[in-house]
Amino acid sequence: MSNKLFVGNLSFNTTENDLNDAFAAFGAVTETNLMMDRETNRPRGFGFVTMGTVEEAQKAIEGLHGKEMDGRALTVNVAKPREERPAGGRREFGGSGGGHRGGSSNRSRY
Repeated sequence: MSNKLFVGNLSFNTTENDLNDAFAAFGAVTETNLMMDRETNRPRGFGFVTMGTVEEAQKAIEGLHGKEMDGRALTVNVAKPREERPAGGRREFGGSGGGHRGGSSNRSRY
């Protein structure tokens, strides 16, 4: 088990200090990251907290998962390793892309 925790279902009003204070009740908090939208610079509703030890992380999960914070029930679990993504941050989808489908065509009806 890792000592890095995923924290989801956060209120958009929750700050990193709020997270730090809540998790500090269960042990040493070594890092707090609230994920922000790159375009709007507003919170995305989730973040990560790294606890000092695996034992402290487990206590934080047991103590905070499902508990209310800023009017929302938190989701707290062990963070999964970050997946490798293609360069450029774009996902590739199948299909021929673009084009007009259905409805009227560009050809004249007469």
